[in-house]
Amino acid sequence: MNLPNYITLSRIFSVPIFLWMLSSNLFSGRNGEKELAASALFILASITDGLDGYLARKRGQVTTIGMLLDPLADKLMIAAAFISLVQFNPRIVPAWIAVIIIGREFLVSGLRGIAASEGFTIEASDLGKLKMVVQIVSVVTAILDHHWLAWNIGPFMFPVDLIARLAIWFMVGVSIVSAVDYFVAFWSKIDRKASERRQRRRPFVLSRRKHQELPPEVQPNR
Repeated sequence: MNLPNYITLSRIFSVPIFLWMLSSNLFSGRNGEKELAASALFILASITDGLDGYLARKRGQVTTIGMLLDPLADKLMIAAAFISLVQFNPRIVPAWIAVIIIGREFLVSGLRGIAASEGFTIEASDLGKLKMVVQIVSVVTAILDHHWLAWNIGPFMFPVDLIARLAIWFMVGVSIVSAVDYFVAFWSKIDRKASERRQRRRPFVLSRRKHQELPPEVQPNR
């Protein structure tokens, strides 16, 4: 275990705490303390998502357990956020939206697993990186929307409800497009692999001579 792995583990351990914050009555909901605490925890966990990978590469501490735990932590955090939002704020996150977003995560994980077994990797695309930013905005605004439809900050009004709706729909669009992008990248590489295998195969022709000639000394007299 090293520092990047401990950071990844902290993200995994934050999942049950995040769920507890949204479901517990310990936090007063009168002034939005529950929503603020859950949002802050999700933002902090999302920051560690990039931090652990950066430290692992910079310090040369990329390990097998880290490669296993990092995507697991990501999937747990996303699934926990959107499943809990279906119950916490169904007006913004209905069940079918959660199914699309979580299903996309499982699809990409499956494609990467097959790619690894075939000896190649699928790099994170720019759409995948954009999806992470949109994910943070959509989850945080959907949580805050549970208590505030808008924030009045001095002379300015921050439309929480409008931003939450736009972010969730944009999240759905980015999830679908990035899933297609990953599938196209996967299919092109797996198709190339299959073509290389076919080219390496030598044709095996089984032929049989119609008449087998015997040596002269054993040929029958005619």
